[in-house]
Amino acid sequence: MKRSDIDPREKDKRTKIMGDNFQNVGEQVDEFQQNEGLMQTGAEDAQGHPVQEIESMCMNCHENGTTRMLLTKIPYFREIIVMSFECPHCGFKNSEIQPAAQIAEKGSRYLLKIENKEDFSRQVVKSETATCKFAELDIEIPPKRGQLTNVEGLLTEMIDDLESDQPARKEAQPEVYEKIAEIIAKVRAYINGEPGTLPLTFTVDDPSGNSWIEYVPDEPSHKWSMYEYNRTAEQNVFLGLISADEVAQHRLKEASAKKEATKSNVSSNLKEDETRPGDASDIENLANEVQTFHATCSSCFKPCETHMKTVNIPHFKDVIIMSTVCDNCGFRSNEVKTGGEIPSHGRKVTLKVTDPEDLARDILKSETCGLVIPELNLDLTPGTLGGRFTTIEGLLTQVYEELHGRVFTQTSDSMDDATKTRWTTFFARLQDAIDGKIGFTIVMVDPLAASYIQNVYAPDNDPNMTIEEFERTHEQNEDLGLNDIKTD
Repeated sequence: MKRSDIDPREKDKRTKIMGDNFQNVGEQVDEFQQNEGLMQTGAEDAQGHPVQEIESMCMNCHENGTTRMLLTKIPYFREIIVMSFECPHCGFKNSEIQPAAQIAEKGSRYLLKIENKEDFSRQVVKSETATCKFAELDIEIPPKRGQLTNVEGLLTEMIDDLESDQPARKEAQPEVYEKIAEIIAKVRAYINGEPGTLPLTFTVDDPSGNSWIEYVPDEPSHKWSMYEYNRTAEQNVFLGLISADEVAQHRLKEASAKKEATKSNVSSNLKEDETRPGDASDIENLANEVQTFHATCSSCFKPCETHMKTVNIPHFKDVIIMSTVCDNCGFRSNEVKTGGEIPSHGRKVTLKVTDPEDLARDILKSETCGLVIPELNLDLTPGTLGGRFTTIEGLLTQVYEELHGRVFTQTSDSMDDATKTRWTTFFARLQDAIDGKIGFTIVMVDPLAASYIQNVYAPDNDPNMTIEEFERTHEQNEDLGLNDIKTD
């Protein structure tokens, strides 16, 4: 149901019920003040929010100290609670922030391009679950206590932490001392905006969505950006939203469902369908039969037979699988043709193979499809291997056999050592992928949208697969002969 479809009277009724059961933050603070002895200090922030204090135990000396709290709102962000503790007995001090809101529905990632010294003054809210990174410095600050500070404050605090142990390192580990001294000098150079240092890329990644980098209105779009993303199962465990046991059970169930889906895929049942007898008199079985017709071998030009079968791929379309075998010269070929009209858009399919079970997925690579696997440095241009309908493992095996048998074996004697080493490394990586030892990403780009990878979660979306449509270029239409087609 859309939000606009809700009856206004029903909405008022829900609001009243929520109002009867939930208190706002101010009411909760007032109640806490009456019950726990929270006192007003008389101080206020710029927006008039009061600073309050309460007596609490010092975790350093176990005497009583004072905690001051301020509930305030950050413009363009949300409410936060700023807390500061001080112990008059041992002098221990501590400060941190806590979000005054619940964990967000999605995680958030903020990016800031620091291009001048003034950018180091940008305010930063870093929750206890956030990770901060400075790309050019190759520095990462892991999740720890929440802070309300600025970019310079984060770097300065890191420098102070490193410098506190430097005297001991100088005596015990002189080499480590020198390297850390170089890092400290480099960070100071960036903070001072010395020539050749800036720009600096600063990111804050928080799966709870409760961190923030100050936004300045009307600044260039490349300086500040914010992205939201769906949390992973590990991040939900880290935030305490679900347990590790629940994740393990979910993955076990998911793996079982994936295994069942790949067991019943089309390619694994093709041979069974071909050997299953059909009733020629029953027209409904025509689609299940293997059709045979006479042809001429393209190798020896002798008569041969070509077998053809129509296969329906669930959630895709009908395809025609053709196989030719010549008894005279032994020539074999097979190809796949898709039926139907030419679609108005091309299609790009990307699949992240993260589990050995994924290798059993059906894959249809048409003649017009280009296939790239970046992790293996494998790039198959359109037309390579022709049309193929097999599994991912089967396709990789065909690539291995073709390249090893027709390229490497035939020319390896004339290769120099460096080239031979590159080929050997490539085949080792490809074999690891076939054996399911490493993960990789398959990217298929087909201007005719005639290629397909099995979705084992169908009819639901596959979390590891993305399908994008794109407009064909003039050159692609020219290569496909579509520019000369006249439909008048």
